[in-house]
Amino acid sequence: MDETKHFVGIDVSKAALDVHVLPVGKSQRFPNDGDGHAALEGWLSSHPVESVVLEATGGYERKAVQALQQQGYHVCVVNPARPRDFAKAGSRLAKTDRLDAAVLAHYAQVFDPPSAPRPGDVEAKLARYASARDSFVAEKTRLRNQLGLNDDADLERMHRDILETIEAKLAELDRMIQSCIREKAEVSQRYDQLRAVPGIGPVAAVSLLAFLPELGQVSRRAIAALVGVAPFARDSGMMRGQRRIAGGRAKVRRMLFMASLSAARHNPIIKTFYERLIKGGTGKKQAIIACSRKLLTILNAMVRDNREWQPMST
Repeated sequence: MDETKHFVGIDVSKAALDVHVLPVGKSQRFPNDGDGHAALEGWLSSHPVESVVLEATGGYERKAVQALQQQGYHVCVVNPARPRDFAKAGSRLAKTDRLDAAVLAHYAQVFDPPSAPRPGDVEAKLARYASARDSFVAEKTRLRNQLGLNDDADLERMHRDILETIEAKLAELDRMIQSCIREKAEVSQRYDQLRAVPGIGPVAAVSLLAFLPELGQVSRRAIAALVGVAPFARDSGMMRGQRRIAGGRAKVRRMLFMASLSAARHNPIIKTFYERLIKGGTGKKQAIIACSRKLLTILNAMVRDNREWQPMST
């Protein structure tokens, strides 16, 4: 093992960062705030760090990731299920913040996962706005589902007032998102490029920009796996199981599925593809998933080659 390369695992909570470094086996805890991030950077500066791995924790990791990336570290944010399964495979069933940091460091040492894309200021702000919009929409849906369930007229009125407030804030946030997009020519051009594709509406285009920065940067197979629309084999011996999708970025996958429902009606390429699948006996849901994968492949190629939507030659 190369002792000159150090691998760092960071377990993230709202209040603290538990850090472990391999192969030296050093551990330390830092506050998850600006002062803590600065102290972490100073502590890591004495180590020849090869890569840093953190788990996605619903946003608590964001500022730490940005601080480390600004210092030039190779930072990877992983799905929490992967290092947990890795730990179980090694019979490490105990779970504490300090132990989780050690598992993450070992995971980095074994797999050396690719670094997370470093977004610019506009892209980072757009991702925050898009996440806030998702939260507002979820709350709006929850409140709508409760309308008419209250026997108390005052409670019903309060629900409607809150719903109206959320709808107003959503409209304001949509304006903020559009303003953010126009702040940077590259982001604005990419948004218009995506919006030109039949089936890709404003919400879908923003989601792709905010939550899939790898679009156009990786192969069609890799982008399908990232989103979770790539079929995986389930074979054993003589048994040939049905191919199924698994994993990936749920937000992007849900958005892409809804966009594909529209594209199957209005996008000439996707519509033809969908009708051929249905005619061949494919179920409707499986056909839409296949359309999602094809639509994603088209978008990935467009962004990669920096070309506009051309239905006759795509």
